[in-house]
Amino acid sequence: MNHGSKAWRLGLLALAMFGFGFALIPLYDVFCDITGLNGKTANTAAVAAQQVDEQRLVTVEFITYQNTGLGGDFSPSVNRLKVHPGEMHRVDFTVTNPGVDNRVLRAIPSVSPGRAAGYLRKTECFCFEEQPLDGLARAVMPMTFYVDEALPDDIEVFTLSYTLYDISEQVASKG
Repeated sequence: MNHGSKAWRLGLLALAMFGFGFALIPLYDVFCDITGLNGKTANTAAVAAQQVDEQRLVTVEFITYQNTGLGGDFSPSVNRLKVHPGEMHRVDFTVTNPGVDNRVLRAIPSVSPGRAAGYLRKTECFCFEEQPLDGLARAVMPMTFYVDEALPDDIEVFTLSYTLYDISEQVASKG
């Protein structure tokens, strides 16, 4: 096999790997939707619960992360909350922008264990939309939720985490 043939095959392999990598995100989303894995939560508001199970308490933990280089602060008003399934709660998340440039932020939620994600019902969430934040500003972003009464009995604690991303460049390139 000559060098030209090898280079051609390596080029095709590189192109195929790039295409596969590009397709992974939508394929992963479909896989998560089908299997319910990875703790993805709904992207739309839920309807308020009709009844509260006062015989049961579930602990919901809140964790926040920021994408590298974002700076500032991103934190929940509480780190842990004991809730009755069906009972409505509000947790505020505070974010600061230490820079002078305006930013557009996007929060991506995740629930662990992943099985609990299907039972977290958010009626209002800053994660449903992009969040504009002026330079040197601070914002309080609410999240209102309840835990579905059908949450399996073996799940007594679950964690809701948000990772905050600066999507200013992507928004600017669209507009």
